[in-house]
Amino acid sequence: MGDDKPAGGYDPTPVPPSSGPTYTVRITFHSASNLPVADFGSGSADPFVLAQVKTSQKVRHSHDPYLRWRSKTIRKCLEPSWESSWVIAGIPGDGLDLSARIYDEDPSDHDDRLGKVEVSTGHIDEGWKGIVKQEYKVKKTGADLRAYGARWACHLVGRRELHARLVLSIEVLGRTPEKMDVGKSYTVSQFWWVHYSPLIGRLAGVKGKDDKGVEKYNFQANELQLTGPVPNELYHRYVEFKTFVGGMFEATGLRGRVLNKALHHQHERIYNFDRQTKYGEWEYKMESGNDLKKQVTLKFLDMCHYDQGGRIFTYVITLDGLLRFTETGKEFGIDLLSKHTMHSDVNRYIAWSGEFLIRRLSHPDQSSADSHQRTHPPDPIPDGPPKEDPPKDPSAYELIIDNDSGTYRPDKKLIPVLTDFLKANFPGLKIRVMACDDDKLDKIKSQQRKVKSKEGDHLVFGQTSSVSSLGDDGGSISSSDEEDLDRRAAEQEEDGDGEGSEVKGGLERGVEALENPQKTAREGVNGLKEKTKAKGGKKEREEREERDDQA
Repeated sequence: MGDDKPAGGYDPTPVPPSSGPTYTVRITFHSASNLPVADFGSGSADPFVLAQVKTSQKVRHSHDPYLRWRSKTIRKCLEPSWESSWVIAGIPGDGLDLSARIYDEDPSDHDDRLGKVEVSTGHIDEGWKGIVKQEYKVKKTGADLRAYGARWACHLVGRRELHARLVLSIEVLGRTPEKMDVGKSYTVSQFWWVHYSPLIGRLAGVKGKDDKGVEKYNFQANELQLTGPVPNELYHRYVEFKTFVGGMFEATGLRGRVLNKALHHQHERIYNFDRQTKYGEWEYKMESGNDLKKQVTLKFLDMCHYDQGGRIFTYVITLDGLLRFTETGKEFGIDLLSKHTMHSDVNRYIAWSGEFLIRRLSHPDQSSADSHQRTHPPDPIPDGPPKEDPPKDPSAYELIIDNDSGTYRPDKKLIPVLTDFLKANFPGLKIRVMACDDDKLDKIKSQQRKVKSKEGDHLVFGQTSSVSSLGDDGGSISSSDEEDLDRRAAEQEEDGDGEGSEVKGGLERGVEALENPQKTAREGVNGLKEKTKAKGGKKEREEREERDDQA
């Protein structure tokens, strides 16, 4: 890399080869029992498992993230049954160390820690007998005191056992094929998450229709686990295009720590887990058939809403193959919520990042480059959106994806490598990977935006919009939140369409507070006055609503 370029981008550091044979291992989390009460209002909990695996495989850099996996959440239950599996390939013969933490999901605050289980398998091979539905005592180390306070009291009077229990299994499915042994451990089982937020949807101007066809504000963030391994060549570090960027990713210095924390918080809010979050997983098989791969491809198209509305998405692919993406655009709020730093959760290294869009082909049996081929967008071709439902055939669509990311700047020389990886994960779907400096790409995105202005209106179909991801208990948006958002939306409308209007989030306010504390203090005083005035309006509205209820 030349001296005139900022540090970062493609990192050619090789992956050390495996020292011996590796194995594909399935970890199954069956159930838990005797969990402590974490939600005192309901006398229950919303438990899930967050697991992490370490192996002796050498990493390229100490900052490379560990393998992590999250189970679904079981609502209002102290005896949850998950029956969810995580399959990892490339586990060396000396085994793995598993750390499984149980949490209580709390969308309005931090998730409560209910304890952890640690398991070391020791040596494994194809003849290893495994761990079969073994019950482990959940250690209270690091658990929230609030969750165990009542449990201690009951235990002291002899009415309740103190410790919770977690039941899990670990089995070797077989030896990892030699061509798939790439010197690292990686996830091969596939699952997906769709996160919704009406509150952020109102900020971003994104609407959806609920099960009854009622149009409401909503914002959607997506996660899809691709099957590994991610090619070792796809390895990019953040680019230090500004002096503060290094501190932001490394969390060094006052400004760096503020930015790092703000971005982590923003990531948690966009990819927030609550009652509205949707989840699914596919059963892993050593030899996956075409039917399973087609299901994954169709799920990806469904998350993108096929070719509806002229959408453009911002995405990140992590080193373990987790694809995260949201809709992007210059509209009010959306651009702020689609930064690659946020999508990566401020990870120093990722595999790839950029933008992508979906187009439907008029002739699915022909190449997208064929002279007779037409696409929607931009052309209004029949048998699909905007007037009809989209066809459920992957071959009818083309994925146009690029490396347009100033944060990580993926190397366009590696486009063929990314193309092969995506084709392996999305069979049937036509894949076109383009470089961000390609003039044809600018034309395609311009056409997409024009269609979005005509057809889009940010409509998202088939969502349930009755629950907020930011409410106190996963309920609807509070009336005071609505008042504040309506006020901000009205300000946006006064300024036009919102493009170029300055709407500051927590990240921007944090930076401004460091750089201009006097201005921030003045704005804080004015904001306090506005909130006091708003509280008066809220009280009047609540009294009016109470009178209406009585009537």
